[in-house]
Amino acid sequence: MAELREEDRGRARWLIIDRPAQRNALTFALLGELRTALQRADSDAAVRAICLSAVGEKAFCAGMDFSEVAEAAAAGPMAAHEGRRAYAALLAELARLGKPVVACVNGAVMGGGMGLLAACDLAVAASDALFGTPEVEVGLFPYMALAAVSRCIGRRAALELFFTGRRIDAVEAQRIGLVNSVVPRAELTARTQELLDTLAARSPVALRLGRRAFYATQDLPYEEQLARLCDRLVENFRTEDALEGISAFLQKRKPDFKGR
Repeated sequence: MAELREEDRGRARWLIIDRPAQRNALTFALLGELRTALQRADSDAAVRAICLSAVGEKAFCAGMDFSEVAEAAAAGPMAAHEGRRAYAALLAELARLGKPVVACVNGAVMGGGMGLLAACDLAVAASDALFGTPEVEVGLFPYMALAAVSRCIGRRAALELFFTGRRIDAVEAQRIGLVNSVVPRAELTARTQELLDTLAARSPVALRLGRRAFYATQDLPYEEQLARLCDRLVENFRTEDALEGISAFLQKRKPDFKGR
């Protein structure tokens, strides 16, 4: 059976991990499938926003599948290294996309699942979801999730989770910026789709330019970042969507964005 489902809902593409018996843990094959599916959604003009979610109510993603990690380790250092590179490549792919990515957090997010969540742009979580990086409890450290999580919630909040392995609830996850909103489980899918529909109504070209500028400049020195963003603004002003948006504002009508 396929471990990744793809569903178009309105102008949003839902990518749904379907391994509930394994708490939606990631395999090396699934990492590759996710990358391919993301690229496919990004290149599809009919898709305006992307959602990552999972099947079931227990887990959004429990991180890497330990049984496969153990097999790779037994096969030798090169196999284990290639597995780690596959996870890093997925997180990097998420930063390169031109369309907004929303996580629909249907359950627990642990270990490498935290990196996947943090690499998404926005997140809506069920009120009973739990979050944590428990690797330290077994003598490991969440190296691969570190880059995405620390950029998402800041150094001190990230290091506390990494050092202690403490689990947090959805309310605290929202407080530290790991998720944007927390809703009752019964409302999770509808509220996530509402957010996706809002994003889909925005200018695709503005979101593409803005998203890529955000990830490309977030770690630059302040003045260099401002200079780069000024260039991107000039580029944005030259698009047809910008002209349409300004005209619609002046004419007090709803803009008709074409993504050009």
